[in-house]
Amino acid sequence: MKQYMLILLSLLISVPFGIQAQEKPTQWTLKGCLDYALEHNIQVKKSKIALEETKVDTKTAKAQLFPSLTASVTQGLVNYPSNEVATHTSYSGNYTLNANLKLFDGGKRTTAIKQQQLQTQMQELGIEQSEDDIEIAITQTYLQVLYAYEAVRINENTAEVSTAQRDRSAELLKAGSISRTDMAQMESQLSTDKYQLVVAQTNLENYKLQLKQLLELNINEEIFLQIPQLSSEDVLSPLPDKQTVYQTSLSVMPQIKSSRMNISIAELEKKKAKAGYLPSLSLNAGLGTGHLSGTDYSFGSQMWNKFNQSIGVTLSIPIFSNRENKSAVEKAQLAYESSQLDFLNAEKELLKTVEGVYLDAISSQNQYTSAIERLKSVEESYKLTEEQFYLGMKNTLELLTEKTNLLTAQQEVLQSKYMSILSIQLLNFYQKKPIDINY
Repeated sequence: MKQYMLILLSLLISVPFGIQAQEKPTQWTLKGCLDYALEHNIQVKKSKIALEETKVDTKTAKAQLFPSLTASVTQGLVNYPSNEVATHTSYSGNYTLNANLKLFDGGKRTTAIKQQQLQTQMQELGIEQSEDDIEIAITQTYLQVLYAYEAVRINENTAEVSTAQRDRSAELLKAGSISRTDMAQMESQLSTDKYQLVVAQTNLENYKLQLKQLLELNINEEIFLQIPQLSSEDVLSPLPDKQTVYQTSLSVMPQIKSSRMNISIAELEKKKAKAGYLPSLSLNAGLGTGHLSGTDYSFGSQMWNKFNQSIGVTLSIPIFSNRENKSAVEKAQLAYESSQLDFLNAEKELLKTVEGVYLDAISSQNQYTSAIERLKSVEESYKLTEEQFYLGMKNTLELLTEKTNLLTAQQEVLQSKYMSILSIQLLNFYQKKPIDINY
């Protein structure tokens, strides 16, 4: 009996410590999501691998400046069936070592090195572009989750109010102050509000799932957000000058840098194509020897007697190349003109994006200000209508209409609030300022 009491006592003592030892779930901030995604995103990792590939290509291009060295061994049998000798078959072997160094090729190799170096820089910008894409996607989805959280809270409050009104209406029905029709309308409104709450909760889970997938979390991992306390000052923070945002974005955004760099690559390609018209000069050197069976000389003597050294210079002058050089120059010129158009298009697309975000920011802030004012008046009207309803001065339809107006006004404030926050963050993004929300 004493042993059982000790075991029970130890269990009672261990329970509180077990509860306290449970770790609290990680609460994700926007910055935490961005940092995690940039480190673990598969597309970003693939872009980094592509960068390493371009570095290898650059090393290959530089290696073309050095001489090449090849060795060859040839072994063969030769049959002489018509010879009146004891052995009709001879065995032969040839061994060579050749070196080649291109002295002049019109600058093709040095131009190719410059192109590869620019390609490496473009791939670095490609990594930045991949990071920017995931940054925008996570910011948008994160704010959608915050919006959904607040939408659930609003619908929960609405359902609670509907429950209280239903209960109060039941008392009024017993007292004979309202009809069964009014009571049925209250019941119907409560069912509608509960349904809307379920819809809001479903939307929240969908947005959380989207954020979880962007972060590439495991299937068993849950995601909990740290909810920031956003004030009207955050929503209505002063906007930077639109022209300043655009000019800054032209100098910092990777797609513009990449398009500008692509023009330089196309220009180098023109130079490399024109080099096809120029002669090339190569230096060749080699060592060789061989042997043949069926002779009066030994293997060693033949290897020494046939040992040879050679050196020479080869000058290649293009005279007629079936239009290959001319076509290469024409294609390079067209590619150069196309790269210039791509650059102009990238500038216009960026301008369109910045102007759209800036317009959204102004519009959202104005809508937020108007929605706040409207919400105040609708709340006052709803309170008066509810008081008058319980006094028998307003009917059920008038109360439910005011309640619907209140819910609509709350949702308008919520929508304009997060649209404004998103637009402000995007304006920061296009100036390469850090994206973050005050907590």
